[in-house]
Amino acid sequence: MGSTGALRVSPLADRPGWQAAGEISLITRPAWEQTLHQFAMSDEEVFHLELSAVTFVDVAGVSALAVTAQGLPKGRRIVLEEPPAALRRVLDMFWPDLPTLEVVA
Repeated sequence: MGSTGALRVSPLADRPGWQAAGEISLITRPAWEQTLHQFAMSDEEVFHLELSAVTFVDVAGVSALAVTAQGLPKGRRIVLEEPPAALRRVLDMFWPDLPTLEVVA
């Protein structure tokens, strides 16, 4: 019943961004935040996060994503591809109108 606490992040081959697989939790948050930081420091206008293989995300992981999106300069955005339902619900509750974050189902 225990969690492995693993998060794998790898670059997307066909567009700027990363695919994440596994869990975004207390154990994996440093890797998640590092991924978000790398994008924030890049020159990419649009950054894709493919999240269909994410099995769990805690509120702090969603918060790190929202804070990164809030800090983006005008014209830049993060596209979340197939995020878990829990991530969408937390975004809708606490950050319903982030113009720098786009969710694609």
